[in-house]
Amino acid sequence: MKSYFALLIMGLITNNFVLSKFLGICPFLGVSKKLDTAVGMSTAVVIVMCIATAVTYPINVLLVRKDMEYLQTVVFILVIAALVQMIEMFLKKYVKSLYKALGIYLPLITTNCAVLGVVLLNVQNGYNFGQSMMNSFAGGMGFMLAMVMFSGVRKKLESCDVPEFFKGLPITLIAASLTSLSFVGFAGIVEGMGLSV
Repeated sequence: MKSYFALLIMGLITNNFVLSKFLGICPFLGVSKKLDTAVGMSTAVVIVMCIATAVTYPINVLLVRKDMEYLQTVVFILVIAALVQMIEMFLKKYVKSLYKALGIYLPLITTNCAVLGVVLLNVQNGYNFGQSMMNSFAGGMGFMLAMVMFSGVRKKLESCDVPEFFKGLPITLIAASLTSLSFVGFAGIVEGMGLSV
């Protein structure tokens, strides 16, 4: 049970995919302008991460048994692409407002390195199925935490008097780096609590 709690804390805070591993930066910077789109995109990423892990885990076991580990990345990309297409079709049919709000960023989940990263890290770290699912869920929730937090930061930036040469992307990148630095302070919290994976 301790290992699952450690994975949760690590995914949310200390090994946050966006703020610590710098995976998934494109949607982080692109969709975090408004809170509702940030939450919608994050929810889609959490769902894709969890389903991708549930589907790729048994496929990886099969690949290992057949001594075909070299196909992991290709197979994982294909599975993730298929899942994103299904979610995109679902949103287009049933949640049209979110589909329109996410725009081009929804298909970008296919190439979101955070989604592929979590599946590959599960394999690399040798997690069992339960640990893999917890790592994926925690990673997705950490992605959501970063998106929602940065959405608030960007909302505050709109009302600030920013010098002309900092407006747009420069101030966004500065704010993202400061947000990322705030998570560095949590480094070592898992070891300090006596938790290990």
